[in-house]
Amino acid sequence: MKTFHKENFLLISTEDESITEFASVLTKQHSDYKNDNIVIDLSEFKDIHTNHFLAFLELSNLHRNENKSFVLVNDAVGIDELPEELVVVPTLQEAEDMVQMDEIQRDLGF
Repeated sequence: MKTFHKENFLLISTEDESITEFASVLTKQHSDYKNDNIVIDLSEFKDIHTNHFLAFLELSNLHRNENKSFVLVNDAVGIDELPEELVVVPTLQEAEDMVQMDEIQRDLGF
């Protein structure tokens, strides 16, 4: 797992793990980054399916309940195929924009 601190979020990507192993490791280590907005870069996975994204659902809900952003980056699956609780965008730029919008909404009390 690789982590990079950006201006207002922590970018996390996987090196060798499968998607489900990666989600499991992230869930176990949630306390290490629970105070950060998180962007998970899954853009290297081109044959990813809906059930792979569902492996991140529990972690997404847990993190968003802490009032922090949790965004997945991948363009292989349409957002209509995923639950509302998962925020999936096709590019890192859109993920950064999503985190910024979330921060603005939190600052305004939404």
